[in-house]
Amino acid sequence: MVFSESLTLFYAALAVSLPTFAWVVVGVLLKRFGFLSDALNQNLSRLAFNIGLPIMLFAGAAQVDYTTLSSARYLLAGVVATLLTLLLSGLYSRWRGHPRKLGGIFVQSAFRSNLAIVGVALTFSAYGELGPVLAALPIALMTVLYNILAVWVLNTTLGSGTTMRSVLQDIVRNPLIIGIAAGVCLALSGFPLPAILVPVSSGLSTFFLPLVLICIGASMNFSRLYTAGMLTWEASVWRLCVGPLLGILVALLLGVQDEQLGVLFLLLASPVAASSHVMVVAARGDGTLAANIVVLTTLLSLVTITVGFFVLSVFSLIGQTH
Repeated sequence: MVFSESLTLFYAALAVSLPTFAWVVVGVLLKRFGFLSDALNQNLSRLAFNIGLPIMLFAGAAQVDYTTLSSARYLLAGVVATLLTLLLSGLYSRWRGHPRKLGGIFVQSAFRSNLAIVGVALTFSAYGELGPVLAALPIALMTVLYNILAVWVLNTTLGSGTTMRSVLQDIVRNPLIIGIAAGVCLALSGFPLPAILVPVSSGLSTFFLPLVLICIGASMNFSRLYTAGMLTWEASVWRLCVGPLLGILVALLLGVQDEQLGVLFLLLASPVAASSHVMVVAARGDGTLAANIVVLTTLLSLVTITVGFFVLSVFSLIGQTH
């Protein structure tokens, strides 16, 4: 491959990641210059999480052809990759001699990506309307898996006392899960999709995805990053490099390719979900460590996602971006 072709592919990869993280930077700047208060940021986040994103994911799930679901090996690849990352990061943490209470935070950060916000924004940036359609089911399936595994890991290492029943209740009440489930029901019902569904979904994607990314940027606290130690960097490497690499290897072994592989990579390569910090604080764990991992992975993911998407593009594995 000549240099000009490689450069074109790199620009294409940058065009996927840069718009997404540019909105995060906008949020940081708006907070820094006093245009976005904490109260306003929380209200906007709730609006996006409870209304915008659920409707968008509902539209995506409603457009899936479930007659071909048996061949959707990228769903299986996502689950296997998550479980494999959990297992290997746990073994690595023991080998490194991490304190038990910190090891649980490390393991949760290694396998838990920000699927429903950063991940879905990246898929939309890469593949347009097709991205959220392909991402809807992995988001639903892996969000449930992430929460169950996170509770098990934190209960084991922190003794938080959170019950699986309460977690399942939270999952059932999760607006994103409700939206995806409603979309699946509509698709399986046999009723024709409303003609307005696709344009409404596109409009919501254009508005709410930037909004929620701005909220992420405004909620980031850089003041504690100076305390970030080796464990923070190790967790970041696992989240941004090791986890996605394992996911790609599993997916390739299962024969996943083209857009499905691209979507799976973008979901698995996303930074640590902010909800991981919430769960650690609720379990009386090291909230500063958890917050630092969220911030650091968000900052570094622009580089790792761009490079990863570029490499996959060079080998023609992830289909044509829009």
